[in-house]
Order: sequence, then C-alpha cells, then structure tokens
Amino acid sequence: MLLAYLRYLSRARDEHSLHSPFLFSLYTQVIRAKNSSKALFTPIRTLRKELRKSRQLITIADYGAGSRKAGSRGAAPQIAGSKVNTSRQRTIGDIARNSQKPARFGRLLFRLIQKFEAKTIVDLGTSLGMTTAYLAEATKPYGGHVLTFEGCPETSTVACQNFERLSIRNIDIVVGNLDETLASKIAALDPVDFVFFDANHRYEPTVRYFETCLTNIHNDTVFVFDDIHWSDEMEQAWAYIKNHPSVTLTIDLFWVGLVFFRQEQPKQDFILRF
Repeated sequence: MLLAYLRYLSRARDEHSLHSPFLFSLYTQVIRAKNSSKALFTPIRTLRKELRKSRQLITIADYGAGSRKAGSRGAAPQIAGSKVNTSRQRTIGDIARNSQKPARFGRLLFRLIQKFEAKTIVDLGTSLGMTTAYLAEATKPYGGHVLTFEGCPETSTVACQNFERLSIRNIDIVVGNLDETLASKIAALDPVDFVFFDANHRYEPTVRYFETCLTNIHNDTVFVFDDIHWSDEMEQAWAYIKNHPSVTLTIDLFWVGLVFFRQEQPKQDFILRF
C-alpha cells in the first residue's frame, strides 16, 4: 500500500489539469471545499471521541476481509504498519479508533450528497454508524433516507444506539450477510442516488455488490468506493469498475474512488489530490 501511495502522489493532479466545467466545479466546490458550518457535525464528533474511549467488548461477526489495526487509515507514514485484525473480540474503542473512516471523509460524503441532492442513499458497511450519520444528516434537507447494511448483530446494536443518541431518524439498518440481503433490498428501492461501498474488501464481492447496485442507478447516481488501494484485490476491483461500460467518469482520491454514470460525460479517469 505504501508503494501505491507513492505512485498516487507522483500522478495526482489539482484543478489546473481540469478542463471540464462539471469536474472543475466538483473538485473545487466539493472535493477540496471546506464545510462552512462545522457546528452541524459537533454532535457526531463528540460521540466519536466518546466511542474511542469505550472499553465495552463486543463479538464481531465479520463477513469481509477483516478490519485494519491502528495506523491503517490517515497519513501516508502510517500505511506501512497496516495489518488485518481478525480477532472476534474487540472493544468499541478499538473499532472507533482503527476501523472508522476519519471525519474528513464523512464531510466529503456529506458534500457529495448535498451537491447532487441525493435522497435514496445506500451504505454498505455500517460499523458503529459514524459515517452513516454523515450520510443521513446530508440528505435530511431533501427528505432523504439511508438504507445501511451491517453483517455483525452486536455492532449494529451499537450503531442503532448511536443513531438514537444523535436523534437521527432517517436510517434503516439491515443486519445479516450482505450476500443474502443486498439484492432483494436494492430491487425494492426507488432508483438509488448514492452508494457508499465499505463492506467486503475483496475483489469478487466488491465487483458483485457493484453490479448488484448497477441494476438500480440513474444518470446522476454517484458511487463511492472505500480503500481502493488497500490490497491487490481492491486495486483489481477498482480497475474493473473503471473499465465497466456503464461508468463514464472515475476519480481516484487514493483513500476513496468516486464513480459517475453521466452519459453526457466522456469516459475519463482522473487521479486528483485530496
């Protein structure tokens, strides 16, 4: 992953390389923008800090590729120490510190949802619900709703408690193996506006979940994939997604990848600084 990050740094560009008005606006006003009202996120930040200190022990049912230990998210120097945590017993504090996306990614997802006024949101991988909370808050002005999937019953219980504490009501959580729950739930939804993929970090499941969600997209749907450079398998999955005929525009921000289906957009792939 360290080599992948060095490759990314050597290739990543900024707004001066963008000629498309859509992409220039997306980059300057959404990807690199700062949220003007951080007070909105204060309850989420406060709860996140509390969770990081929790010593409550829960039993993990992990259908994915495991969870990364300390040092796996964030700054580049920490990448080399990334490991997979396969322990079934974990404290909530350990999960909050090492398996949750940093707050800046939650704010990025928030801005993307508001940019496209997304209403039907799908979240693959609830964990403790902090990132899900950003999704739900973002879509509130549009009367939107988040359907989030979590494989572990005990983790989902903690997430539901967190949603209650944040007074977030526009979230439904589906508990169970994503292989058994996703297809039927996607088929029952209206066309999806936004999907965040942060579940099984392996090639075959990632591609399968991508293709399942493809059945219910529209021209302005946005997909966001987490950890696209975490492993060889995830890089292979990202390559497959970029080359898919339904995809017109992809943006590699290293930590996450953005996918668009706008038919008026020429097929392009960008590697941009975040």
